[in-house]
Amino acid sequence: MEQLLKNSIKEKRMLEMIYQAADGSLSQRIVRIKTFNELHVVAYCYERKGFRMFRLDRILSVQYVRGNREKQVY
Repeated sequence: MEQLLKNSIKEKRMLEMIYQAADGSLSQRIVRIKTFNELHVVAYCYERKGFRMFRLDRILSVQYVRGNREKQVY
């Protein structure tokens, strides 16, 4: 996952992410990664229309949004 996150930053690509909240609920998010470390990911979330911090251990899956190579929109 780390390499995918690094590449998405470098290539400015959007990602589709499945995220599990603290209460166990799941959500599907379209995000653009700004930065990350060993614990958290900071990304622009298109669902919430703002920057959010996600815990890395709660990201269940992540993949590129198909056909998307747009430049920054935030």
